[in-house]
Amino acid sequence: MRRSQELPPRCPKPTHELLQLVTGPWTMHILWVLSSAGPTRFGALRRQIDGISSRLLTERLRDLEEKGFIYHHYEPTIPPAVTGRISSDISNRGDCSTIDDELTSGN
Repeated sequence: MRRSQELPPRCPKPTHELLQLVTGPWTMHILWVLSSAGPTRFGALRRQIDGISSRLLTERLRDLEEKGFIYHHYEPTIPPAVTGRISSDISNRGDCSTIDDELTSGN
């Protein structure tokens, strides 16, 4: 295990894994865009996040889907339509608008 990936003393492993995921580059920005824009196709999501590469966006979306933060809906059309959205488990845990209000008010 590399030094940067070592667990701090007394840090529970699930907490450490969660922090590693959400503090990754672009992860919080992706979650914010999906929570505010609703279901979004890959190309539209990439256009809304200036500066992110397709490769990195794909990696982050796969990580978030694997951990259950987002859900991808695949429609076998030509071209395939893949829409990502915040999973219902995550969206039912809290009101994102409350978080946005707290961040903008400075509390």
